[in-house]
Amino acid sequence: MAEPRRTRLDTPKELRRTLFRKPSYDSETVGVFAEEFARFMGTAKFLLYMTLFVVVWVLWNWLAPGGAQFDAYPYIFLTLMLSLQASYAAPLILLAQNRQEQRDKLVAEQDRRANARAHADMEFLAREVASLRMAVGEVATRDFVRSELRALLAELDERARTDDEAEPERGQPSPGK
Repeated sequence: MAEPRRTRLDTPKELRRTLFRKPSYDSETVGVFAEEFARFMGTAKFLLYMTLFVVVWVLWNWLAPGGAQFDAYPYIFLTLMLSLQASYAAPLILLAQNRQEQRDKLVAEQDRRANARAHADMEFLAREVASLRMAVGEVATRDFVRSELRALLAELDERARTDDEAEPERGQPSPGK
């Protein structure tokens, strides 16, 4: 919990200017408004509304009786209104573009990080697969074990045959003794 602010005698008081205070605004709210405004200005609906507005303006000031006309032929007031609308629209559209650019940068940075992680994962997996291949190369396969067992069986059979042939000779006395 924040402590209440104490007045200290060793620090000067803050001057509060009420007459020339900077206006405060929420930049997020202004940004959202600018984006919505820019999106609306880029639609056919806006173009239709603006065209209808200008047509009604010109028709009224052309066909209405003299006292009801409020903007004579050169339509100076209409020009002023369109210029005013354009002078506000341009900065709002630029603000919306800047916000979109910031979002695009953020998305690009996130994509870059994700790509870097994916690349690191792929390198790790490639090293793991390579080590598994090396380990499998050192492991005896089923076919290798079978061939070794067959060779051992053949060797044992050969020894058994040679032992069987040598055994009857052992039982007989040697001729010199």
